[in-house]
Amino acid sequence: MNIPNILTVIRIILVPVFVIFLIRGSFLSALVVFVVAGITDALDGFLARVLNQQTVLGAYLDPIADKALVATSFVSLSIMGFIPGWLAVIVISRDSIILLGILLFFILSVSFEMKPAFVSKLTTVFQILTVVFVLLFQCFPRYAWDNVLGTLIWSTAVVTVISGLYYIRVWFLYAGRGPRNNE
Repeated sequence: MNIPNILTVIRIILVPVFVIFLIRGSFLSALVVFVVAGITDALDGFLARVLNQQTVLGAYLDPIADKALVATSFVSLSIMGFIPGWLAVIVISRDSIILLGILLFFILSVSFEMKPAFVSKLTTVFQILTVVFVLLFQCFPRYAWDNVLGTLIWSTAVVTVISGLYYIRVWFLYAGRGPRNNE
């Protein structure tokens, strides 16, 4: 275990803490936990590159931690009625498409290189901003977040759908190559 992997494990541990704060209605605490989790995400990737501590374990744990945090956030906030259910479905569906594509190619022994596309990074930014603004709205309801939040929800939906379609296109391109022998 190295520092980046420890930070990733901390992010995984923060997911249930985040949910507990949401359930208790402690939105400011939930916001702080979410922001801390986001900082660990940025920090673990940065440290892994700078300290040359990129590991196979980290390559698996990091996306699991990211998906767990995002999925849990959107499902929880949707159940609580703070974001539309359809948005949570779109976010979870996109992540499922990505994970199913990776699993399918692994099973079929199709070699591929997974690099995050710009639209994928943009999707992550919009999803994180949506969660942050929803929590800010719960913490400070007297401020005029409604217009920002409505625009952010629709923008997140559009970018997430575009990202999902991008990955479907990538899967079809890779699928056309067929299985590869690892000689």
